[in-house]
Amino acid sequence: MPKYPKKKLAQLVLQLCVNQGIENVIISPGSRNAPLTLGFVNHPKIKAFSIVDERCAAFFGLGMAQQLQEPVVLLCTSGSALLNYYPAIAEAYYSKVPLVIISADRPKHLIDIGDGQTIRQEGVFANHILFEANLGEEIPFKTIDAKNKLMNARVVMEALNCSKEKMGPVHINIAFDEPLYDTVDFLYPLPALDKEKNELLPDTLLKEQPIPVEELQTFADKWNKASKKMVLIGSHAPDELIQTQMSHLSKDPSVLILTETTSNVAGGRVISSIDQLIFPLDANEYEALRPEILLTFGGMVVSKKVKEFLRKFPPKLHWHVDAHRAQDTYHCLNRHFAISPQLFFSQFFFLTKNRTSTYQGSWLEIKKERKIHHDDFLYRVEYSDILVFKTILKSMPSSSNVQLSNSSIIRYTQLFDIDPSFKIFCNRGTSGIDGSTSTAIGAAFTQKEQTILITGDISFFYDSNALWNNYLPANFRILLINNGGGGIFRFIPGPKASDALDYFETRHELNASHLCEMYGFGYESARNIEELEEQLQTFYQDEARPKLMEIFTPTERNDLCLKAYFNALK
Repeated sequence: MPKYPKKKLAQLVLQLCVNQGIENVIISPGSRNAPLTLGFVNHPKIKAFSIVDERCAAFFGLGMAQQLQEPVVLLCTSGSALLNYYPAIAEAYYSKVPLVIISADRPKHLIDIGDGQTIRQEGVFANHILFEANLGEEIPFKTIDAKNKLMNARVVMEALNCSKEKMGPVHINIAFDEPLYDTVDFLYPLPALDKEKNELLPDTLLKEQPIPVEELQTFADKWNKASKKMVLIGSHAPDELIQTQMSHLSKDPSVLILTETTSNVAGGRVISSIDQLIFPLDANEYEALRPEILLTFGGMVVSKKVKEFLRKFPPKLHWHVDAHRAQDTYHCLNRHFAISPQLFFSQFFFLTKNRTSTYQGSWLEIKKERKIHHDDFLYRVEYSDILVFKTILKSMPSSSNVQLSNSSIIRYTQLFDIDPSFKIFCNRGTSGIDGSTSTAIGAAFTQKEQTILITGDISFFYDSNALWNNYLPANFRILLINNGGGGIFRFIPGPKASDALDYFETRHELNASHLCEMYGFGYESARNIEELEEQLQTFYQDEARPKLMEIFTPTERNDLCLKAYFNALK
């Protein structure tokens, strides 16, 4: 028979999470969170996971929520354990990933008196969460009245609804006094659930209101008059409707669509590889590329070049489409349409018409020229990071789920036209290296298709505790590009010109073989193009355990080859 926590507050939170459809709870072991641990582990509708390192646990949960597009709960004990969630919380906040952080706390009378494992937990994530709920020490059940129970229920429901509707992290902090492990074999009834059902459990489906036609018409009129319109798509989860809408929009010769690897939008008249296109441009060409109207949607944009371009050569009008947030990335935002891109374009297309223009066609021709130079350079380049990327991106099976780490990994990938069947993800909300592997494992756990992580050495070793995980799918694959440490700092002009390069690039002679042995991964390695091509022939095949391939590249040559690549595009 299941054993549920005797504490009423723990049962209240447990049952409200279940009623809201939450299924996945990532628990990091501890004592103060025991009442909720007992509840989640024993409830038949909850899938509980145990991951000891809170930072890894949080990114694992983020990877799950990223794929499922529904809230995942993170549960930890009191004290510094909670602080280890912060990197993933910040990433979730900026990447719009729904996480519900539930932390156990000491009662208020034990804070700041020298009690162990105790910090000031209230408000600790204030700058990077959408909602915070603080539930105080329990009043004995026999004396608590229905009004107080309903008040606690309402604040928990508000937190859960906020994460689901606004797609981001929320924090529920709960003070538990001892005893912590007492159990009962039944669930208490929820407070006033029947009488207050409509108030307590509101419909959480986001009901978007279309933009009034007369209001949208004024913007459509400006759109129809402009002969140079640019659509720039940031990071975006794969979406068939968006793909269809962008394919339709690309038929307008006055519209130039720029995407990134993480946009998950493809097409013959869509320009990916933004840096490849604009890096060689001079001031006159930038002026010719400058749009009259810039329309943006999606999350963070990787390309620094396109940001520099649009800040230095701003459009007359910049419109951003997002249901919740408008970030003035290019310092020229005129209008935020607080609506989903899918609904916006469904309305907008009825009011727009194609405009005769050479804008799209001329830049597509330039893109073709760049591709010729790109292919020619890669045909003759020596063994280096950029040749490795060409090789591995061509080797991956169709329909792969691809997770990318940050820094040079995502930037190298941006230089290539990606197989449109791939689903591409990267933690670009804060662009940190700290949880890429944990995120990829969380994402892989939710998918039947193979997930492949492409990562750099610093990011991998920094998050090596990610492999301390009992939920690794056998078809999970890691491509680890080991260039001896922080290669991006050799390409950035400042660090290499300084007398402190060793403090930027983190030189090392580590390899992953011992980690793979310890955590039960298959291990392969390559040190030249012949070894790499040979190993890749069987790397993705089904086996009984996950595998890692470590690809060693020349530290002293990678930055020189990348600079030569950009010079060759001119």
